[in-house]
Amino acid sequence: MTAPNALDHVRPVFRRILLWAGVLAVALAVVGGVVGLVVAGAPGLLGGLLGAVLSVVFLGLTAVSVLVALRVSKGQMISGAFFGIVMGTWILKFVLFLVVLIALRNRAWLDFPVLAVVIIVGVVGSLVIDVVAVAKARIPIGVSLPGDDGGSASGGSATAGNDTPRP
Repeated sequence: MTAPNALDHVRPVFRRILLWAGVLAVALAVVGGVVGLVVAGAPGLLGGLLGAVLSVVFLGLTAVSVLVALRVSKGQMISGAFFGIVMGTWILKFVLFLVVLIALRNRAWLDFPVLAVVIIVGVVGSLVIDVVAVAKARIPIGVSLPGDDGGSASGGSATAGNDTPRP
């Protein structure tokens, strides 16, 4: 048995994550922008909108890095190239996040607390999206179970003696 190629099974999961990230971005922009406008005027609106954009960019970088890493590593998740790309992107995101926050820290045209709250909500929302998308995914793990060989010695089917229905 050859090692399963994760690319075909994981790609739809991360596409779903990117789709839901787009929905999250719109929701963050609308709610964050309106709440920011009410709380702090135009700087609050800008903080809400910029926070939504930053949240989605950072969430999207994670999903895109996994897709690129899977392609480069030819679908083998246990590869130095896969881990190098994903971890390198994570470190890049962390550094960019710090640089952006330091650069925007004391700007009069931007309400920093609104920006921070929208980014935090975006991070929590992206974590929820990741967990739900992966939990609902049906990704085979490439493990043979006893009786899965099709022609077992008992002469029955692969599910003979197993009362548990398979979905």
